[in-house]
Amino acid sequence: MKRLLVAVAMVAASSLTHAATENFDALAVGTTPGGWQCGVSGRGDPKWLVEPDETAPSKPNVLKQSGQGTFPWCTKNGTSLGNGFAEVKFKSIAGREDQAGGIVWRFTGPRSYYVVRANALENNVSLYYMWLGLRRTIQYVDAPVPANQWNTLRVEFEGEQIKVLLNGKTYIDVRDDHISGAGQLGVWTKADSVTAFDDFSYGELK
Repeated sequence: MKRLLVAVAMVAASSLTHAATENFDALAVGTTPGGWQCGVSGRGDPKWLVEPDETAPSKPNVLKQSGQGTFPWCTKNGTSLGNGFAEVKFKSIAGREDQAGGIVWRFTGPRSYYVVRANALENNVSLYYMWLGLRRTIQYVDAPVPANQWNTLRVEFEGEQIKVLLNGKTYIDVRDDHISGAGQLGVWTKADSVTAFDDFSYGELK
């Protein structure tokens, strides 16, 4: 029995390979994060900066978006996954039109990627794909998204299968074939959302 438990633990430990985490603590405060590219799908003037936050899950720094834009995004250079996972802790701080925190994957440019976001104003989780610059809805579900608190958003993607979890609970589990192949991973907001991000992790699910 003991040998079986050890074997199971070893399999579980090896199921996530090539995983990495960015907690923004080694990056210069007050600057756009080095090693990331930030922009917007649509129009606007997003403002992505590394800032100190005493509430950060891993102190002292977070990545914060405080500008405005149709769909601001910030992706990590050197990431390229077709299948795997991405996870981030986010805190919705403010926003009259929106209070969103999201993850992008299979990102090949501002006009083509998948995105999942949680919204503290609407209390829901939504899955979209961006194609030719237009955002298309795949599915959205009601879910509690506390504002001004840290939440954990996670997406797992394998071929056409997409699974979305918020704070450890699965809310979306669907198949979609609109975007295939590898792409970058990163974080995302909408409109006037002021959102902080920490502990961005990603890797393979094998």
